[in-house]
Amino acid sequence: MATEPKTEKEITVEEKLKALYELQKVDSKIDEIKILRGDLPLEVQDMEDEIVGLNTRLENYETEIAQISTMITGKKVEIEEAKIKIERYKEQQNNVRNNREFDNLSKEIEFQTLEIELSEKRIREFTASLENKKNEKNETDDQLSERKLDLNQKKAELEDIVSETKQEEEKLRERAKKIESMIETRLVTAFKRIRKNARNGLAVVSVQRDACGGCFNKIPAQRQLDIRSRKKIIVCEYCGRILVDLDLAGEGDAKVN
Repeated sequence: MATEPKTEKEITVEEKLKALYELQKVDSKIDEIKILRGDLPLEVQDMEDEIVGLNTRLENYETEIAQISTMITGKKVEIEEAKIKIERYKEQQNNVRNNREFDNLSKEIEFQTLEIELSEKRIREFTASLENKKNEKNETDDQLSERKLDLNQKKAELEDIVSETKQEEEKLRERAKKIESMIETRLVTAFKRIRKNARNGLAVVSVQRDACGGCFNKIPAQRQLDIRSRKKIIVCEYCGRILVDLDLAGEGDAKVN
């Protein structure tokens, strides 16, 4: 005679409450690990972004320094060309036939002399700008070196914490998955929604001193009896957290710890 296939037993409300409380404890332990890491991941990311910015700034300085150096070289070439012209005009003055030609050459010499003075002025300005850019580049180089040292230190701190907690976090996440698989999807979704909106990520809390362990508002006596009966899932009418009795919480704490 063929036997009927066994159907999976649906868990009771009490078992669901225990599973939800255990899930809360596991998720809270994962939160503790994240708190232990603190802002280090964000600090590392900010430092990496800052270093990218400093490198870009250095590249810009190098481009500007090269451009200014090219302009200085150009002005020096113009000065040499002007000097050659002046010498040529002076030689031509020795062979002029009248005063008019001599005066025209004198004007050319005067013009080239002014060009030399203007180029020399530009070179002084460019040289001052070049020195400023070099100083700014050196300061940025120093700043970049310091930030790289800071980044290496922060990365080392983060890696130490991650290496210490990675195995524990992986085990906790596996445990959380296992617990979630025991609970219907609707409840898990509600749990995660409450946890996301709740202070300290607490979606399931126990009744303590006749009050909600999350928002500390008083809970009526009859409602406390309903919670202790574990016949239905009850949420705090003030904060929306899932409520369990203190004995169930104690059992859950012992199980997780």
